[in-house]
Amino acid sequence: MSDKTQLVQNLFTAIDSKNADDFVSYLTEDASFAMGDAEPVVGKENIREAVGGFFQSIKSLSHEVGDVLETDNKVITPGVVTYTRHDDSKLSVKYCNIFTFVEGKIKGYDVFVDISKLYA
Repeated sequence: MSDKTQLVQNLFTAIDSKNADDFVSYLTEDASFAMGDAEPVVGKENIREAVGGFFQSIKSLSHEVGDVLETDNKVITPGVVTYTRHDDSKLSVKYCNIFTFVEGKIKGYDVFVDISKLYA
């Protein structure tokens, strides 16, 4: 397993633990994070705040990662994410993440997922 793939696996552990501080430790200072069709959030501190808010809006989440695809500076991870709402109901949806690396950290993090039913 490459260092980039291991880093992404560690990132998923931080996400599934709802640990925003650990989450941003894998990012560059000027990282960009975009989830679904939302505007990208830029900068490590801004991302920490946005992700922390999202984590508070749900009870838990867990990722099942499919085949990991890797290039020189990208890691692509399709899979299924299951969100547990505060009322204990669940929503499972497919996702695909594209991570762009610069000097061993994630500079670009694009999440392609439809969470429109999460708060319905």
